Amino acid sequence: MPLRLPDRLPAIEFLKNENIFVLGDARANAQDIRPLRIAILNLMPLKITTETDLVRLLSNTPLQLEVHLMKVKAHTSKNTPIEHMQAFYRDFETMRNEKFDGLIITGAPVEHLDFKEVTYWDELCDIFDWARTHVTSTLYICWAAQAGLYHYYGVPKYPLPEKMFGIFPQIPLFPRLPIFRGFDDIYYTPHSRHTEIHKEDILAVPQLTIIAEGPQCGVSMVMAREGREFFITGHSEYSPLTLDTEYRRDLGKGLPIQKPYNYYRDDDPNKGPLVTWRGHGNLLFQNWLNYYVYQETPYDINAIH
Repeated sequence: MPLRLPDRLPAIEFLKNENIFVLGDARANAQDIRPLRIAILNLMPLKITTETDLVRLLSNTPLQLEVHLMKVKAHTSKNTPIEHMQAFYRDFETMRNEKFDGLIITGAPVEHLDFKEVTYWDELCDIFDWARTHVTSTLYICWAAQAGLYHYYGVPKYPLPEKMFGIFPQIPLFPRLPIFRGFDDIYYTPHSRHTEIHKEDILAVPQLTIIAEGPQCGVSMVMAREGREFFITGHSEYSPLTLDTEYRRDLGKGLPIQKPYNYYRDDDPNKGPLVTWRGHGNLLFQNWLNYYVYQETPYDINAIH
């Protein structure tokens, strides 16, 4: 089945060029099926890039999905045209009374701040609390994972001596979990962060289970509430050139930045990236949609609680 997106969303044209089948609202309305309602709270500054990255992964499923883009009212994006935000995004307040089969909350470039110093922290906490009664399963990505673990379970974040930046191996600790169906014994995920969570803090919370970790990147995936919450410290959604763009941006600003680890061919930026994470990135999102959203969500969406 195709992915159902709002008509005119820029991601549609990008993904059509990759031979990904997407469906506009008009045609989707003619199909007699209840699509899964997936909300994306996009906290990243380059909204269109993040939308495209996430939609690319969501599209690789036989399920029909209806994507809704959410934003916080307490923050105005400076890097995305206001016309795009007005056309495709809604404030959380306008969605508060709706229910969704799945929710994805992205990272945000606010790691240098304490959680409570983030301008939209109070609104984000409202969204976190709302998700527990209005969403079947939620993916928290990178900073959102740290924020969710702190809000729900009091798990702190810690500054890193240098940026965790590159492609790092991860090991599934519970390979029989449905989220890891089809995974190899080791898989790779991009990381780009200045802070981390500590394993001992997670282990001190009985409601949390570390389900994947890596020798260099540490805790990479935490599960709670039997899969209604996944906290992922990396970026399986990143496109091949995302880390390259970040690296060259920081070099241009004169910032201290190391080459992304295990990323370039022969460790040479001039040779471009060697992509090693897309297969498992697709599996991760497919397995989440199939086993923790579609298989668990009620047909009557209003029955989500």
